[in-house]
Amino acid sequence: MAQVNRRKFLKISSAFLASSAAGLGWPLITKTSKAQGIAEPDRIVSTTCEICFWRCGVDAYVRDEKVYKLAGHKDHPLSNGKLCPRGNGGQGLLYDPNRLKHPLIRETVNGKEQFRKASWDEATSLIAERFGKITKQYGTESVVMFSHGFGASFFKTLFSAYGIHTFSAPSYAQCRGPRSEAFKLTFGHAIGSPEGLDIANSRYLVLLGSHLGENMHNTAVQDFSSAISKGCEVVVVDPRFSVAAGKAKHWLPIKPGTDLALLRGWIHILLKEKRYDIEFIEQNAVGLEELWQGVKYATPEQTYAITGIPVEQIVQVARDLGRYGSSALVHPGRHVTWYGDDTQRERAIAILNALIGNYRMPGGIIRQEKFTPIKATLNQEKFKPYKADFPVTQNASHTFQSRYPFASQVPANEIVDQTISGSPYPVKSWFVYGTNLIQSLGNQPATLKALQQLDFVVAVDVLPAEITGYADVILPECTYLERYDDLDNRTYRTPYVAIRQPVVEPLYESKPGHEIARLLSEKMGMPDLFKDDIETYLNKQLKQMDSSLDELKKVGVLKVSEKNLYRQPGEALQFKTPSGKIELASSRLREAGFDAVPQYQPPPENPPGYFRLLYGRAPMHTFGRTANNRVLGELMPENELWVNQVAGRDMKLKHGEYVYLVNQDGVKSTTKIKIRLTERIRPDAVYMVHGFGHTDARLEFAYQRGVNSSDMITQLSTDPIMGATGMNNNFVTFTRS
Repeated sequence: MAQVNRRKFLKISSAFLASSAAGLGWPLITKTSKAQGIAEPDRIVSTTCEICFWRCGVDAYVRDEKVYKLAGHKDHPLSNGKLCPRGNGGQGLLYDPNRLKHPLIRETVNGKEQFRKASWDEATSLIAERFGKITKQYGTESVVMFSHGFGASFFKTLFSAYGIHTFSAPSYAQCRGPRSEAFKLTFGHAIGSPEGLDIANSRYLVLLGSHLGENMHNTAVQDFSSAISKGCEVVVVDPRFSVAAGKAKHWLPIKPGTDLALLRGWIHILLKEKRYDIEFIEQNAVGLEELWQGVKYATPEQTYAITGIPVEQIVQVARDLGRYGSSALVHPGRHVTWYGDDTQRERAIAILNALIGNYRMPGGIIRQEKFTPIKATLNQEKFKPYKADFPVTQNASHTFQSRYPFASQVPANEIVDQTISGSPYPVKSWFVYGTNLIQSLGNQPATLKALQQLDFVVAVDVLPAEITGYADVILPECTYLERYDDLDNRTYRTPYVAIRQPVVEPLYESKPGHEIARLLSEKMGMPDLFKDDIETYLNKQLKQMDSSLDELKKVGVLKVSEKNLYRQPGEALQFKTPSGKIELASSRLREAGFDAVPQYQPPPENPPGYFRLLYGRAPMHTFGRTANNRVLGELMPENELWVNQVAGRDMKLKHGEYVYLVNQDGVKSTTKIKIRLTERIRPDAVYMVHGFGHTDARLEFAYQRGVNSSDMITQLSTDPIMGATGMNNNFVTFTRS
């Protein structure tokens, strides 16, 4: 048995972090227009936001080489001149007084581990040397890259050229993966990101645990607001009375974990009462009879017994879906890893949308496209693997094979498991870009155990997130306001190409991702991999569409008008499924030994005295990425625990008091959380905003504010179809000490 590397968590000395906000010269505008009474910028720079993955267009206002205001770019189709609260506070990341300043290397001095400042040359040389030794001994498959964020593209190019091919993002198995696979199994394609949903024109919108208005995806919230202003009827299925529920005609406070039973009940009513789009289904779908046999016994009465939703409400919503038909929409959600039945629950949502005939119809599911003159990929052109100065396995002898048959990407939790077990082949190094795995993966003890097995860890980040404390080398990346990234050419209803460009020069010794990747490529024996500087590279891409970098830097975004959003009368539809049609009963699932029609399995019940732990977002925060942001922290400095007022008083809890949480496995939170007694949540559940409770004291503002929900998630309910980690089958109780 290999010797375990006892990798300690190291705090980063304050000497290696940015200075105070006052020392930075926090932007305070003194020169104003007397006529207008507003700040006069020296320049306004168009770029793209990265506070969350939505990537809205931004106009950055600069004076005296400092960013003092961010606003939505009026021509960018994702912002339409508006930013969400998070985007408006982006300069709080740029001027965060706890930013990483220099490359850092872990070393042992007199038996004590510590970080020390290093030069970029030393840090990148060490990474190349260690990668060379590890891949020589174990093969390139022993190195894995974790990432979150648009800037990862250059590192993926780097590692692919080197022969490293295992890339994993928590956003797949810990967030959206079940939705992608379910819609592919049903329609032959994923729903997209941003989602191909015509919310603005929906006349009847059903949200299941989708917190529009709190989950602040800018365009989606704008569309939601537009739909409501046009009279759209909203149904919210949620154990908690969310912001969206306040806009709803029906709030259905469902028993947690029973959403699939409710969806099956709606399908049953549509089929039994023939309220589905019969003509559309006859022409475009297969498996209708098998679907009916699969939901035949999901009666309204049975559905009520499982979900707690009154029969009359179950029936009313199903009939409304049939009545509104193609202009109705059952929203698939985004963070959908809940109870372990997630792909089948999302399949039921896809089936409902198919039955009401909203595919490529106003208010339903719509087609999205890329900006057609641009090639499908804007990454660096393909290179043959280089031979480094030291021996290295160029072609991995093992290619990662998920044990989950419908995983189209690498589930992060599988990498954790394989790192611990060493099977089917060893994983010896993690390269972590822009994602705090300590908070994002769930089952934190497993993540920490996996870190102990690694020979080498590299973290690239802006802030000293907890994962950096386990790294051997830390590389400080500059923020999105200080760098170029690849062109943003995503699939969307309005095809566009947008730019992210530097607004101000990088602070300290931080560098943009493309420059870090170039430095590493030279050290790793591939000096010509990034042969063009970033501006030349981007300009070459833009020449494909008869544009230029100079033009895009000025205008910020290029776009074409919407087209082909909706299907035309008599149009023949083709679906990339085995049958070429919408599969109401999935042949691929059946062949793999799964239920072709989604079947309900009850989740674990609450232990006595415990409450099911639910979590979500707030409009001013992006999970843990913004908890240290002083601008956004003023709006919400800590999270609270929502507890039903009656249940809380039975537990002798007081509104506003601070308590520790203890979960079903006896794990106690390291910090305290404030109690919020409210009637807006069921008595069997509690709720908190995720992303707080940071334990690294170098995150001075976020340190020990609230509780980290990931600390309490020690039971993962893994989806057997594609490997998603359902995190909502965890339960907590309270203690004051």
